[in-house]
Amino acid sequence: MSSAPLENSPIVEAYRARTRQSAALAANASAQFPSGITHDSRHLRPYGLFIERAQGPRKWDVDGHEYVDYFGGHGALLLGHGNPEVLASVHETLDQGTHFGSSHRHELAWASVVQRLVPTADRLRFTASGTEATHLALRLARAFTGRNKVIRFLSNFHGWHDHMTSGYSSHYDGSPTSGVLTSVAESIVLLPPGDIEAVRNVLSEDNDIAAVILEPTGGSFGMIPVGGNFLSALREITEQHNVVLIFDEVVTGFRVSPGGAQAHFDVRPDLTTLAKILAGGLPGAAVVGSREILDALDFDAAPASGREKIQHQGTYNANPVSAAAGTTALSIIETTDACQQANAYGERLRDCLNQLFAEKDVPWAAYGTFSGFHIFTNSNNRNFDLDKFDPTLIDWQELKKNTPGLTHKLRLAMLINGVDITDWPGGTISATHTDAELEQTVDAFRESISMLRSEDAI
Repeated sequence: MSSAPLENSPIVEAYRARTRQSAALAANASAQFPSGITHDSRHLRPYGLFIERAQGPRKWDVDGHEYVDYFGGHGALLLGHGNPEVLASVHETLDQGTHFGSSHRHELAWASVVQRLVPTADRLRFTASGTEATHLALRLARAFTGRNKVIRFLSNFHGWHDHMTSGYSSHYDGSPTSGVLTSVAESIVLLPPGDIEAVRNVLSEDNDIAAVILEPTGGSFGMIPVGGNFLSALREITEQHNVVLIFDEVVTGFRVSPGGAQAHFDVRPDLTTLAKILAGGLPGAAVVGSREILDALDFDAAPASGREKIQHQGTYNANPVSAAAGTTALSIIETTDACQQANAYGERLRDCLNQLFAEKDVPWAAYGTFSGFHIFTNSNNRNFDLDKFDPTLIDWQELKKNTPGLTHKLRLAMLINGVDITDWPGGTISATHTDAELEQTVDAFRESISMLRSEDAI
């Protein structure tokens, strides 16, 4: 397997020829934004697509080309693009105003449906983004316990604030990333994913641990899965040591099941962070959890219990338009089988891709759970039985590692063939994906494999 350089590549040239208007807009963007983008995961060499519109499981670029979409609004669009009921609620609310700077009925309705769906949502506080939600959750945990340190797991993503930058894609030793104070980085204890004994050892030796935070399906929505009874074991040991357990359900909330991963696995965290699907495709997030912990935000309850109230502002917290969209989207998820549809499609897609990889004798594996998929591109040239592939038996760093240039080329080839996947490589699935999208996706992978082979990339 080659390193698949992008120079002198027919795939790259075909992409350039197909996306001339995106290229022109990208050139303009490079003069305005660092690397021409406003989100790191939108980085793509030689440049990313500019999208004109989207509907259901599909989107169209500025050059008029149509794509099956697995980027899914960064995982926010379980109901697909442009759900008509969500749009209707947005339009109705827009007629009332965009931002009241006051309490409103929409936030009450939004909170009510969250509380019906999420088992641990005794109380909640809305924020504007998932990063803000995890930041607030850590502050609440520290205030509640009077302790300072937080256990995180390597490869798990919890946003971009200072406590969360090391150990996801770099600085696996826990050292601070650029711009982060050493003292902040030192307050984080990074442990191998899924290692309950490592947790047990830290908690038995260090009485300054305030919280443990994790993605309940494993790093990056199951790219680095955790096996067996890890969640229940983690719940038991954190309770024994009076440590706050935080589920980061920014991705898994309302996707794994209407009640999220905690409902599916029947494990109750103390705090949960939510975003993405929560706001129906608009900006919005929340921290939910026990009344006892969230009362630190209460002007009366906090001082009555002898605690200092935690300050928490946020101009766009519970924005009425986001609240209306979120209420409608969650109500649809509550009353339909949207989660089951997306999960079933995910299982079928993974099976079909593995059949294709076997047919084409490509040493890859499609894996994942629920409504996501990941492609193991086998950078170490492992010999494995595809029928028995188990990602939990592979080191997490190998699962994250990809052959340089290969995944970029794969994504470009897939775009040429009308399918947008992520650089993982993989994607998230909506309830609007059908047999037509499945067939097109498999065909796109088939053609992309041929294109990669013609360049000796695999």
